[in-house]
Amino acid sequence: MSITLKLATSLDARIATASGESRWITGPQAREQVHRLRADHDAVVIGIETALADDPELTVRLAGYNGRQPARVVLDSRQRLTPACKLVRTAREIPTYVVSTTEPDPALLAAGVIVLSVRAVGEDRPELKSVVQALAQERLSNLLIEGGGQVAASFLRCGLVEAIEWFRAPILLGGEGRPAIGALAVAALAEAPHFRRVEVSQLGDDLWERYARIA
Repeated sequence: MSITLKLATSLDARIATASGESRWITGPQAREQVHRLRADHDAVVIGIETALADDPELTVRLAGYNGRQPARVVLDSRQRLTPACKLVRTAREIPTYVVSTTEPDPALLAAGVIVLSVRAVGEDRPELKSVVQALAQERLSNLLIEGGGQVAASFLRCGLVEAIEWFRAPILLGGEGRPAIGALAVAALAEAPHFRRVEVSQLGDDLWERYARIA
């Protein structure tokens, strides 16, 4: 299993303004590289809040690209994903999974969505190690985590993130902006997840920083 966290943020690690505006923080070259990353992974993973707020497609959209599309995975405890959203409407064309802690919703199944039921932890959230195991059984072992902040924090807290692909735009959104990473419950520096920077590139006005976890 290989899990990579993708972040596209301001300089101060914000993914949206306080009102939720996020398109587009990074420029076209950074966004193109994100599509290449998607093409290299088995599945793209987001949380239900991102799915509801952005109505994303999570597809590879590159000029001349004819390769396989990654599966789309939504962590959605109560199956709030609606049949009208883009992910559900295209579920018969591109494998689309909802990971839930409840029984499968017949409406999602009828649309072609694959519902995986896993055990819950905390506030009825999917237990991530169970999520990873369930996806591995579907032959989805190379995952790209795309958001939002709570999902990123959850995978980091569980020690599941092996690499970070961080696209950083030269703007500042301030403390009222929405953070890229939610609470990690770090009480001491020694408890913080540690990564080493392995590469830095410039993509237009943006920086692309690549990190690997320090065991």
